[in-house]
Amino acid sequence: MAELIDTVAWVRLEGGRILCARPRGKDVFYIPGGKREGDETDLQTLTREIAEELTVAIRPDTVAHVGTYHADAHPTGGGPTVRMACYRAEYTGTLAASSEIEDVEWFGYADRDRVPPVDQLLFDDLHRDGHLR
Repeated sequence: MAELIDTVAWVRLEGGRILCARPRGKDVFYIPGGKREGDETDLQTLTREIAEELTVAIRPDTVAHVGTYHADAHPTGGGPTVRMACYRAEYTGTLAASSEIEDVEWFGYADRDRVPPVDQLLFDDLHRDGHLR
């Protein structure tokens, strides 16, 4: 049975663009979020990861599920599968890259090839629904 990487991601859209982050030492951007630790809930994982990566606090009363996506971790396949539960949410604080994040950018649909396969599925849905330009 293939390994499953269980992740939770924050879908932050502004002006038809989506917030993406590049961790230190990586050459690819991701939707902000990360791996679940132990038996954390999606909300606990989302809140912890976004605080660690972007120094803001997710407002739990605004969290809404966008979708859950599954794809190979690498474009060539043959490796682990990523499960990414995606949520929209408002936040408090000022967005800033933390010590583990090298760069933060706002991506449009044209940037789809700069993110991993599971993120591309989200890009496709957001674009189809008119949320991502």
